[in-house]
Amino acid sequence: MITLADSAGPSVATQMFGSGLIGVREGLEAGIVVMILVAFAVKSDRRDALKWIWLGVAGALALMIGTFLIIQFGTSTMSSLAAELIAGLASLVAVVIVTFMVLWMRKASASISGELKSGLENAMGAGGAAVTGLAFLAVGREGFETALLMVGYAESGDSGPWPLIGLLLGVLVAVGLTFLLYRGAIRINFNRFFFYTGLFLIVVAAGIASYGVHALQVYGWLPGLHNTAFDITSVYDQSSWYGEVLQGIFNFRPEPSWLQVIVWVGYIVIVGTAFVLRGRTPAPAKTDAPPSAAPAEADDETVASS
Repeated sequence: MITLADSAGPSVATQMFGSGLIGVREGLEAGIVVMILVAFAVKSDRRDALKWIWLGVAGALALMIGTFLIIQFGTSTMSSLAAELIAGLASLVAVVIVTFMVLWMRKASASISGELKSGLENAMGAGGAAVTGLAFLAVGREGFETALLMVGYAESGDSGPWPLIGLLLGVLVAVGLTFLLYRGAIRINFNRFFFYTGLFLIVVAAGIASYGVHALQVYGWLPGLHNTAFDITSVYDQSSWYGEVLQGIFNFRPEPSWLQVIVWVGYIVIVGTAFVLRGRTPAPAKTDAPPSAAPAEADDETVASS
């Protein structure tokens, strides 16, 4: 996608590293969903349903790749100013949807395993099309979120294939980790993994929001393009390795406008606080009953144990 402000994008390694991290995180999340569906079908002695599950998974992957290609290459034939408008609007829409998905997953992770099993049991009774539809929606939700998170890379890159290649490599790593989890070869504390990677995605989304504001300022829909909050270009090398990493992953600019800074800080504070609070478990109510002799069961920390 063409940008007005930047003539040089991040390096190939930076584009692949940042998109690869997103591929691992989102790929593992989708992989756990597939693992639950496959494990339940096998344990239910319904191996005939596996082909319908994989058909739904393949459709979800096609949705993710198609959405990403449309975002990355869709505006390549537009004028620079029109591309900035589309980039700004697409960025803000992506931030809204990704924010909803991250907060929803934070709250729903504790019960998603039981919901998937119940849904698959009903779908297997309805037929192959229902099983395919369930797998497509469950995995496609993650794939769509992944494609939206890639908006920042599509717009800061040079429209080359490297962000997509990095994303696919990250997904391959996630597939390997999921297979090892399924076989019981490794164990992961999912609560911690998704908590810290969720915070990472919030920072990424804040950068996308800041980029979207800048694009709309360039187009003229938002004011304050030249009201610079700070300028560290004299000591900050945008072409250095750290400059490329910060630009490629977090859309950082060394001379942001005040509106960009306000949006970035406001997003981190509001969404970050909501993300942390939604994962807290309410304290048990105090009772006057005498303590039980039997120890209480520990809470299951896995987000989706099968």
